[in-house]
Amino acid sequence: MSCVVKCLFPGGDVCVSGHDSGPVFEEQPSGLIYPEGLSEGKVTLSCQARASPAASYRWLVNGSDVALGLDLRYTLVAGSLVISSPESVRDTGSYQCLAINRCGTIISRAANLKFGYLHDFPPDSRSPQTAYEGMGSFVACQPPPHYPALSYRWLINEFPNFIKKDDGRWFVSQVTGNLYVARAEPNDTGSYFCFTTINMDISTKSTFSKANQLTVLPDGTESAPNIKVRFPAETYALAGHTTPLECFAYGNPVPKLRWRKVDGLMPSKAGASAEGPTLVLPELSFDDEGVYECEAYNSEGSDTYQGRISVQAQPEWLQVMSDSEVEISSELHWSCVVLANRDPPYAGCATDCHSARSNLALEDSGMYQCVAENKHGTIYSTAELRVQVQAPDFRSNPVRKLIPAARGGQVMIECRPRAAPKPSLFWSRGTELLTNSSRCFTVTSDGILWIHNISRADEGKYTCFAENYLGKANSTGHVSVRDATKITLAPSNADINQGENVTLQCHASHDPTMDLTFTWALNGVLLDKENIGDLLIVNTQLSQAGVYTCMAQTVVDSASASAKLVVRGPPGPPGGLLVKNVAETSVELRWSRGYDNHSPIGKYIIMGRSSLSSQWKKMRTDPVNIEGNAESARVMGLIPWMDYEFQIIASNILGSGEPSVPSQTIRTQQAAPTVAPSGLAGGGGDRNELIVTWTPMAREYQNGDSFGYILAFRRKDATLWTVARVPHVESSRYVYYNESLTPYSPFEVKIKAYNRRGEGPFSQIAVVHSAEEGEPTTPVPLPILIQILTATAFCVSTVNVLCVTCGTQIRYWRQHEREAAADRVRTAGLETTARVSGLRPSTRYHVAVLAYNSAGTGPPSPRTTVTTRKPPPNRPPGNVSWRTDGSLVIMRWDHVKAMHNESAVLGYKVLYKHEGQNSLKVLDKGKSSVSLPLPKDNGYVVLEIRSWGDGGDGPAHEIIVSRDSGETLKKHAPELCVVCYNDKIYREWEKQLSELKFIDL
Repeated sequence: MSCVVKCLFPGGDVCVSGHDSGPVFEEQPSGLIYPEGLSEGKVTLSCQARASPAASYRWLVNGSDVALGLDLRYTLVAGSLVISSPESVRDTGSYQCLAINRCGTIISRAANLKFGYLHDFPPDSRSPQTAYEGMGSFVACQPPPHYPALSYRWLINEFPNFIKKDDGRWFVSQVTGNLYVARAEPNDTGSYFCFTTINMDISTKSTFSKANQLTVLPDGTESAPNIKVRFPAETYALAGHTTPLECFAYGNPVPKLRWRKVDGLMPSKAGASAEGPTLVLPELSFDDEGVYECEAYNSEGSDTYQGRISVQAQPEWLQVMSDSEVEISSELHWSCVVLANRDPPYAGCATDCHSARSNLALEDSGMYQCVAENKHGTIYSTAELRVQVQAPDFRSNPVRKLIPAARGGQVMIECRPRAAPKPSLFWSRGTELLTNSSRCFTVTSDGILWIHNISRADEGKYTCFAENYLGKANSTGHVSVRDATKITLAPSNADINQGENVTLQCHASHDPTMDLTFTWALNGVLLDKENIGDLLIVNTQLSQAGVYTCMAQTVVDSASASAKLVVRGPPGPPGGLLVKNVAETSVELRWSRGYDNHSPIGKYIIMGRSSLSSQWKKMRTDPVNIEGNAESARVMGLIPWMDYEFQIIASNILGSGEPSVPSQTIRTQQAAPTVAPSGLAGGGGDRNELIVTWTPMAREYQNGDSFGYILAFRRKDATLWTVARVPHVESSRYVYYNESLTPYSPFEVKIKAYNRRGEGPFSQIAVVHSAEEGEPTTPVPLPILIQILTATAFCVSTVNVLCVTCGTQIRYWRQHEREAAADRVRTAGLETTARVSGLRPSTRYHVAVLAYNSAGTGPPSPRTTVTTRKPPPNRPPGNVSWRTDGSLVIMRWDHVKAMHNESAVLGYKVLYKHEGQNSLKVLDKGKSSVSLPLPKDNGYVVLEIRSWGDGGDGPAHEIIVSRDSGETLKKHAPELCVVCYNDKIYREWEKQLSELKFIDL
């Protein structure tokens, strides 16, 4: 970092004081990337300065003057430079704007004009590549020459079939452009195209490569993660910018990725990127410096990689120069402080640049700039210096005309004329010259007059005289003596509990010709209160305790009085919390007593939280009850190998206080596991395999590192156990292969966990069967029976396949569809019948049945063709009406007539619903009415009427009937029928019905 204060371009003409002002930038040029080859366009570099008189402008490129007026491509618009038909060879460079008037010249920051380009990929064909199933691979992009940096995507086979960013198997490096796959699959075979895009300030350009042919060959082995994409071991990043770190691994299964900061907490700004291949740290700060680790892991193992981020910064001003007006022949000291590397309080981070000038002359007036620069940038601080010369002049700052003063007090009278060089100053009262030897008068070296112990005799006119070699001047003020201000009722000390109210009184006497104001201060800090004497404090808090000072004041003097307010409340937070003697399930805490807030501490409670939860909870302690005079306790019942932090809360008879600052995070000691894994099961797989599965142990049950599982299994009729170790915490299955395994043999299995400290208990024994000999090899035996149920469903019945782990799969597809698109329904075990629903009416379907087991699916049976029935009428019964007759409700309807494309109506179904109870009545097609019981209470019933037939049930018509409404209708309107479809209509019906009661029909 370097900096210097210099007068770049001092003013050459006369700068008129009080009227002229030097240039100050309002707009400065910014860097620009212009598309190379775009010859018809223009580049505008902005520059605008505020100045009086108005500024003129010049431009520099790479330190030399821009040929304004000589090269017609350059135009000055206001202060901005416009370059027409810009060319890379002629116009690339660093541009600065100069703003000039007679007070001086200033220079802007540098703006770099650069030209962006993206060439096409070479036309040559690319060599084909081979990958193996289950293994990782990559395809190189090899981007063409370009500037600036590119963004990369990849196409598969054709546009716009881009590889998705959220597919964890794939990763596109934005550093190299290369395409990586963690685990290749057979359907990855295809043509791959690298698609590059460049973004410039005014345009975007893209191009893509020739095809990269990738062929995936079968293999299929599992493998532990192997990190292939690694961020630099040392990354230098700029503060305030976004920094991405890339990490990607090969592996089978596809590895998961997670990041951590080795020497501190991961910044929360990383968000979800901390669980992906690219860690993104936006708005980088110096706190983000450190070592970062990427871990790739799967059930086969893990791999890690570490690298460091070092944060650097552009210069930043902490203190800038300011405009200065100084008198001739005087001295000037200017200082500007720049932040060089880090934010305070880091030592050695700031650079202080000074400029000292003595015996200043008029020609020293001008514009000055402090320049600070490092490899990341240059900044300027600008100030104007004006050197003044004039005779004494009181016009802009005369002595005050009326100077009130309090009897018995003192008063200060200033004398500050404008003058350069500095004038000689003296005071007189009438014809009496006032000096320090005079009674009760003091004249300071800078011309201030003090009058002490004021009495009525001190009233009168006082004149200040100023003189330098250019001339003389004077100014007069009148001192008026007033009565002193006194406190007549001072506030009293008070002692209260938190939450109570208190009033502090304050009264004062004063000169009746003056206005009196009151102010209050707490511990010397002024309170924002109204102009009142008495101070009311409502719901007093602990923070409001202290010394209250009442000040009564006029424009000439003041008087004050103080009182102490004691507020008693819950204790303050304990301090100095330390964690000691960390064991497997307990730790010792030590602390120091906090402020008791004038009420003795009665007890402490300890709160804690682990890395599994952000919530604080009360911890189990020894002793159980921690007394108020204690300063240590032991926390019990912790989880081994777990991160914890703790805090202490003190309480007294007035309540519980604020918690202490949390302790540093500690990790309890490791211990052997105490519980067994759960979810033990398995089965299936290929021939000669025994597959065992379980639920991976959660973090809180691991109790230590080097964690894994011990699996024991044996044939159900055997005595000796076979033991296998699975060394990864994420593992959830184990495959045992033995050519002598009998298909579908029962095995007893049990599992336990282990870690660095030992082994845990075994789980209960579970029975798991080895894989079956293979998928079924013969079709399902005939006959296969299909019963059409409705227009949208049929039932399929088969012969029992006599296998608990077997079943049948029913495939069905429409006549003009391919079998590959068939829908499927499965039966399990000994079940021989399945219902297929959701079909289309009047549609022909093909049906095939296959046997299946855990090893796969067998060959299909000969296909059968079936046609679903016509749909039922899509209309409910019409003209539905009802009436009550004693304890019955009689409902009538019109018959539903089927269309030619609908199934015939075979009858009607009436559903009766009352208080959650349903009953169904089925009627033949000749019926068009039904009698049903009314509820004995005053409730209502819901009746649904619909047609039915071979195609199924038609839509329903719903009515709501109540005994009261029936009586009303019977009395007033025997022929009136009311039909209600939902609650809203029912409520409207009730309203209309109530109105009917008042109409005499």
